[in-house]
Formats: sequence, C-alpha cells, structure tokens
Amino acid sequence: PLKDAIEQMLNVYKLKRKFDETSLIAAWPELMGKAVANRTTQLYIRERKLFIKVESSVLKNELVMIRSEIVKKMNERAGSKVLDEVVFV
Repeated sequence: PLKDAIEQMLNVYKLKRKFDETSLIAAWPELMGKAVANRTTQLYIRERKLFIKVESSVLKNELVMIRSEIVKKMNERAGSKVLDEVVFV
C-alpha cells in the first residue's frame, strides 16, 4: 500500500522523526482545543522537547500541571515516542 511505501521512504531518508514532529505541531489545536491553541504560539520541537510560548501565566500554570498528559497525548498521536518533555517559555 501507498502508506507503507511512504513510511519506508521516510525511514530510508531519515525523515520520519521530522515528519512526525511537523504533524504534531499541526495537530496541536485539535489535540489541545482552540482555546489553548489560540493562547500558545511558537511551537517547535528540538531534541525530543516540545517548546511552547504561552501568552497567559494562568494558562501556563495549568499546562505545567498536565505536562505529562500532554507528552502522552502527543506521543499517542504520533504512534511512537517523539517527545520526552514539554518546555513552556
């Protein structure tokens, strides 16, 4: 199937991790909801860490409390362990 061929190509060219990271960033509003997505900016992944700029200190505190749940949800979405932690800036 086409899906298998694409996954094999991504693995061969070592692009799978980058593809998974990009997919997770794109899925952020769906995974966390529009209210959270609208108050978070500059999402990027470096060295298995998701960095998120949070505009509200109240929201930042709430997200810190569910940090491990965010990692779990994102990794489940990716279908593999892409993230180890979340860093709020």
